[in-house]
Amino acid sequence: MRSFRTSLSVAAVALAISLAGCSTAATNSTSTGTTGTSTTTTTTQQAVTAATIEEDTHYDSDDLTWDTAAEVAISLSDGGSKVTSSSSTGVAVDGNTVTISAAGTYRLSGSLSDGQIVVAAGESDTVRIILDGVDLGNSSGSPFVVQSADEAIVYLEDGSTNTLTDATTYADQGEDAPNAALYSMADLTIAGTGSLTVNGKSNDGIVSKDGLVLAAGKVTVDAVDDGIRGKDYTVLLDGAYQVTAGGDGVKADNDTDEGRGWLLVSGGSLTVNAGDDGVKAFNTLTVSGGTVTVAESEEGLEAQHIAITGGDVAVTAHDDGVNASGGSSTSGDTGAAAGGMGGPGGGGEMAAGDYTVDISGGTLTINSEGDGLDSNGNATISGGTVVVNGPTNDGNGALDVNGELTVTGGTVAAAGSAGMAVTPGTSSTQSGVQLTFNSSVSAGTPVHIVDSSGAVVATFVTTKTIASLVFSSSAVTDGEIYTVYTGGSADAKAGVTTGSIEGAEEQGTVTAGQYTQAQGPGGGGGRW
Repeated sequence: MRSFRTSLSVAAVALAISLAGCSTAATNSTSTGTTGTSTTTTTTQQAVTAATIEEDTHYDSDDLTWDTAAEVAISLSDGGSKVTSSSSTGVAVDGNTVTISAAGTYRLSGSLSDGQIVVAAGESDTVRIILDGVDLGNSSGSPFVVQSADEAIVYLEDGSTNTLTDATTYADQGEDAPNAALYSMADLTIAGTGSLTVNGKSNDGIVSKDGLVLAAGKVTVDAVDDGIRGKDYTVLLDGAYQVTAGGDGVKADNDTDEGRGWLLVSGGSLTVNAGDDGVKAFNTLTVSGGTVTVAESEEGLEAQHIAITGGDVAVTAHDDGVNASGGSSTSGDTGAAAGGMGGPGGGGEMAAGDYTVDISGGTLTINSEGDGLDSNGNATISGGTVVVNGPTNDGNGALDVNGELTVTGGTVAAAGSAGMAVTPGTSSTQSGVQLTFNSSVSAGTPVHIVDSSGAVVATFVTTKTIASLVFSSSAVTDGEIYTVYTGGSADAKAGVTTGSIEGAEEQGTVTAGQYTQAQGPGGGGGRW
């Protein structure tokens, strides 16, 4: 886990959720854990959704339709850019700089090898820019800058291919100067069904210093630092986004205004390869639909509050997979140094703060070298499927919860090392089993949990060598004795599946609901 960052107040969290489209404000209760030195704060909150996104952000689907007869067509070429339609109101061409200063719809085509598109409209103006086969480069800064507007819409024409490439070094290094290949000081929407490639050679790829909505499009971003960065909020509604970033992949980073700094994925697909965090929000990060794949990262998902209500999420991380915390990452962080162990009745070495992980639907698959699912506060699993292929070192755990891990539904299979095993807490209403193996189980080996009638309740196949497994599902009956086998066969190469114990080796028995918490290598649960 990482060092704490200044946390938002409960009121701020409630406001963030309200702004993001929830009709009911958050309610909160506080309880004090009795294990170790932990103080547990429980925040009951509704996940951000897309249901009222048009009411609570700048986005309006009506902005994606317009009168084509009113378009202003602009042809771009080195030394020869010009307005080619009958109307040129609001467009000025000065060398290779094209400035748009009025509301309206502007269709751009052609290329500038060293030029710039500038939007400098009124604070109440909506400027719609259609990219219809555009290739923009700039040798001293950003090729596309929205200086002022109420909202800027970048619409990718169907079938078009568009490219934005900035300079490797910017001439203007001022605090408020552009620092991305696509840079906006106003609310920004990206839509359309065409494609856009953004090459951020100096710093970031796409930046909005206000709100950012990714409504559609096939967008590829390759950035030296952050890939896609909104401030007040970042929303992915649809489209396919592929992000490669030396820093964070996709983020919302307003850390000063209450109720801001939240991120929502409700549809589309997002694939991230990041040198730092994959998907990050200062406040609340919610996945309610779509597909999120963090193929490489230091920490996969990070925010103060993380909610997964639907969709498919797969995370690969050098450090923590899912991390409810704050602060910047350092690759040298370990659970042993910064973490602490959760417990059935509360936290462990560190006090639980106002941080939450809440999983109520969808699928979450984690492959982490650090902690798998990590909350510096509480964590709740009430639905969906959670699979953790966690750390192989005993300084981290597949589950690491400073407060209480409450499991009331869904399916959980958390495998990894045995030194910092965290199990469901006393508030859990769904039972489970904890398995700790005397000798490691090799990657690809099926682990079967079999009831007293001989029926296979669950089969799990790990992608790593493991020493422990925590499994919970509605198929497990509290107090019942289960026999554990390794080997045999499985109907999938990884994760929770079905299988057969034919040819498998019996390892021993375990009683559902009997957990032993974080006692170091070889401790906990049924041990064989």
